[in-house]
Amino acid sequence: MTFELVISTIRKIIDVSLVWLVFYFILKNIRNNVKMTLLFKGMVFIILIKIISDWLNLVTIGLLFEYVIMWGPLALIIIFQPEIRNVLEQIGKGQLLGRHKILTVSEREHLVNEIAQAIEYLKKARIGALIVIERDVSLFDYIERAKKIYANISSELLISIFFPNNPLHDGGIIIQGDKITCAGAVFPTSVDMKMVKRLGTRHRAAIGISEETDCIALIVSEETGRISIAVGGELSYNLTIEDVKEIILEELQPKKEILTDDEIEQEDE
Repeated sequence: MTFELVISTIRKIIDVSLVWLVFYFILKNIRNNVKMTLLFKGMVFIILIKIISDWLNLVTIGLLFEYVIMWGPLALIIIFQPEIRNVLEQIGKGQLLGRHKILTVSEREHLVNEIAQAIEYLKKARIGALIVIERDVSLFDYIERAKKIYANISSELLISIFFPNNPLHDGGIIIQGDKITCAGAVFPTSVDMKMVKRLGTRHRAAIGISEETDCIALIVSEETGRISIAVGGELSYNLTIEDVKEIILEELQPKKEILTDDEIEQEDE
C-alpha cells in the first residue's frame, strides 16, 4: 500500500464521517422540534408516494409529485423559515456535552421537591404559574428577553415570583440546572387550533415552547388549580403532585447517572 493510497483512504473516511456528523446534528435537532419533525415526516411521505407512483406507472400523480419535489424545497424554506432558523440556531448554540448542567441524584431530588412544594401551594391558592426546565436545547433567546435572576431554586422564591400583583407573575420562569435563571419570560404559543379553543394562554405557551425545544413545561391553572406538564408538544393534564414528581424525575434522568462524592462513598459501603 503506497503512501498516497493511505492518505486518500484517510481523506475518504474523514469526508464520510463529517457528512454523518452533520446529518446526526440535523436529525437530533429535528427530533427536538415537533414542527420540524412533522415537516420531515411529510417530506418522507411525499418521496414514498413518488416512488410508488413511478413503480406503478401512475402518470398523473407522478407528474404532480414531481413538481412538488422540484419546487417544494423553495416553498418549505419560505413557509417554514422561522422553524428552519430555530433549528440552525439550536445547532449553533447546542451543547455537545448535554444540558446546561447535569444534576446529581441529590440535586435532582432537591429540585423536584422544591418545585413540588411550590406548585402544591399554588394549586391550593389557585395562583397561575408557568415553570420551564431547560434540558439539551438552549433557551438562551428567551432568557435574554426576560428578567435575569440566577438564584438557587427554592419553593419560597417560586411562590413569591408568581404571587398576584408581582410584576413578573404573568410570564414564565426558566430553570437551568438547579438555578432559576430568569422570570417574566414570554414563550411562543401553540398554533394547534384544537389546543387554542380549549386551553388558556399559559397552557398554549407551554405547549408552544415544548414543540420548539426539548424542555419540560409545568403549568398551574389560575382558574381551576389543576397541574399540567407539556413535553414534546404533548400535554399531560390534571396531574397529582406525585405524578409531577415522577414525570420530572424521569424526564431529567441522564443517560449516565452522576453521583456526588458522598453518594459514591455510600455506594462503596
